[in-house]
Amino acid sequence: MIDYDGRRFRNPDSDDGVVARYHQRGDLVWAFFEGGKVRRGALNGLCDADGVLHLAYTMVLHGGDIVSGFTRSEPEVTDGEPLRLREEWERYGPDASSGISYLEEIR
Repeated sequence: MIDYDGRRFRNPDSDDGVVARYHQRGDLVWAFFEGGKVRRGALNGLCDADGVLHLAYTMVLHGGDIVSGFTRSEPEVTDGEPLRLREEWERYGPDASSGISYLEEIR
C-alpha cells in the first residue's frame, strides 16, 4: 500500500493554485485543499492494498456554490518521477458531471 500521509498534490494542467495535502492512518485517507475558485475543500475515503483511493469530496467555492462528488484515484508510479494520480470523478447536484483528471505530487 502507498503511504499518502504528508504528500501534496496539484493538477499539473492548471495554474489555479489549488493544492491538496493528504493524510493517512491505516487504510483511512483524508485531505484538505484550497486555492483558485476553491474556498475550502475536503476529501475522505479509503486506500486499498494497491494504493487506489476511493474518496468522497466536498468543496465550497468563492462564488458560494457547494459541490460534492466521488473520485477513484489510481496511482501511476514511475522510477524517479513524482507520484501521479489518475482520477475518475463524478460530481453530483445541479451541475452534475464526470470526467478524468490527473494530480501530480509536489515534492
